[in-house]
Amino acid sequence: MQFSELGLIPEIQRAVSEAGYTEPTPIQQQAIPFVLAGRDVMGAAQTGTGKTAGFTLPLLQRLAPHANSLPSPARHPVRALLLTPTRELAVQVFESVQTYGKYLPLRAVCIYGGVPMGPQTQELLQGREIVVATPGRLLDHVESRNISFAQVSLLVLDEADRMLDMGFIPDIRRILALLPQVRQSLLFSATFSDEIRKLAASMLRDPVRVEVARNNSAAETVTHRVLVVSEHDKRAALTALLLADPRQALVFVNTKFGASRLAVHLARQGIQADAIHGDKSQQQRTEALEAFKRGEVRVLVATDVAARGLDIEDLPFVVNFELPGNAEDYVHRIGRTGRAGKSGEAMSLMDAGEEKRLLEIEKLLGRAIPRETVDVTGSGGRGERRERGTERAPAAGRAASARRRSPVAVPAHIAADGFDFSKPYEPSTASANTDAGTPPERTVRRSDRQVAALLGGLPKNPS
Repeated sequence: MQFSELGLIPEIQRAVSEAGYTEPTPIQQQAIPFVLAGRDVMGAAQTGTGKTAGFTLPLLQRLAPHANSLPSPARHPVRALLLTPTRELAVQVFESVQTYGKYLPLRAVCIYGGVPMGPQTQELLQGREIVVATPGRLLDHVESRNISFAQVSLLVLDEADRMLDMGFIPDIRRILALLPQVRQSLLFSATFSDEIRKLAASMLRDPVRVEVARNNSAAETVTHRVLVVSEHDKRAALTALLLADPRQALVFVNTKFGASRLAVHLARQGIQADAIHGDKSQQQRTEALEAFKRGEVRVLVATDVAARGLDIEDLPFVVNFELPGNAEDYVHRIGRTGRAGKSGEAMSLMDAGEEKRLLEIEKLLGRAIPRETVDVTGSGGRGERRERGTERAPAAGRAASARRRSPVAVPAHIAADGFDFSKPYEPSTASANTDAGTPPERTVRRSDRQVAALLGGLPKNPS
């Protein structure tokens, strides 16, 4: 099937062709006709299969009759609301709207936290038909009365399961209560749980279920490997892996602090690395991501905040420095590689304490992942500790070292400064000089300046 067969208007078809696409992906083939027909859709697909275009293309066409070039803000009310869990995903969706809607006089704005509200407020007051937003910052604008939902006719929830994981469902329900009851609603996600189905039941009317791949599955083009290594050897194993493989890599960790520390460590090993996580400002995160896309940074260390929405073209390599606590997050992490039918590789470093997590991941994927045991003790496995001089020696060596470092026994009559209490007292040279009438040299000379007395003032000089 070709895009030309989906019934898209010429303006959108032209933009799609200029973007280099001729054939729609399976999720796009199934979802676009239903969205164009005005149906509510519940869409599930593997990450990297083009589901973003699966809702932006028909959304733009549904709004095309309202497109106009008039300057009045009243002619550009908010008509479509697209909600995403993260800033990165909001930017990706916004860029998709701009790319495919560039030949339509529709205005769009991207709203997210971590940046001043002022510029966003100005754009909203100028009138925007399409608003792409994260829930928290959108509610900030609602409370400031910068936005009205009175004419919203289209609602999209992207990565709804991530909304649930990040605790945004209460915010989503607040937003839903502000929207018109009569509207078209789309819910897209890579995975679906019972909680997401409950949310869908409350916001969708007779939805069409579009599911291209088996629920919670990973792309078949991704090769999975697990390296079994001790927790203390993970850094050395990762360093050796990256030094041996010159390709760019996205490395996932579980904590923000761990991301920063690992990026610094890799940089010290001569590997160009940067970190992206929730504690960094939006500008810092954007700069790090853009540097990675340009190839200026070879390794990007990220937390799960970046697992959704990072659209990096031809990324060949993803590494799980730590296995995620949630098996579904593994699917989203490795979804950054092997996108759009291209091959990719997912490498995971696992210690003994993560065995249960791996079993849950294998259960979710429905297959076993090959394990390889890695021993890096001979070539830097304990390299960090050796570099810092803290490597533990063998037991026999430690005992011998301890004997060498044992303090020599000192008799009780010998003081710490070497004075022998068992010998008769012999005056020091200074004491002998004093006894002979020669005053010792004064080392501290008191000031001759007169000091005022507490009462009566200074004494008079003798006449």
